[in-house]
Amino acid sequence: MVIILVTTLLLTLAQGKADPPPRPDLVRGPYNQADADFMAGMIPHHAQAVVMAGWAKSHGASEHVQVLCQRIVVAQRDEIEFMRNWLRDRGQTVPPADATHHKMKHGDMEHDMLMPGMLSPEEMAALDKARGAEWDRLFLIGMIKHHEGALKMVDDLFESYGALQDDEMFKFASDIYADQMTEIDFMTKMLEGYKPGAKK
Repeated sequence: MVIILVTTLLLTLAQGKADPPPRPDLVRGPYNQADADFMAGMIPHHAQAVVMAGWAKSHGASEHVQVLCQRIVVAQRDEIEFMRNWLRDRGQTVPPADATHHKMKHGDMEHDMLMPGMLSPEEMAALDKARGAEWDRLFLIGMIKHHEGALKMVDDLFESYGALQDDEMFKFASDIYADQMTEIDFMTKMLEGYKPGAKK
């Protein structure tokens, strides 16, 4: 019995940090399907941003863009963990932290979909192929689009009847909106430096 337990523990450690158990006793406010769908859809959305930003150093990004990417990676990984815990505590299906698509259900059918603003496989391939200043330019264009998609997701949630009744959920969605609006403004100004004739 002891050998089995030790083996299970070693396998868990080898596969990475185990997910914590659900904590239904911590759930205070009400929630509805729109809240749960938002959280489940925002996980792959954030996960793609983490992949994109994670390429900065290996793809020759400028120092300023690398600093931005480091901030994006840290912030969005933390938010992915929060969203996965939120879903788990409420007995909802929890997407993996590195999910690439949102699994949308229609009755008995399930299909993968990209959330608003997410880059297509072709756009991701082009970004992965680029280096240096061209990578910076494509990253900024792609991440602005990505953030704008997140804003649409938040807008749609606010328009969903009965959503955001939980104070924690309301604050989280509002913080995402404010943070990504700020980063869009910042990236838009950075992108000006990559236009033809711009001063470096």
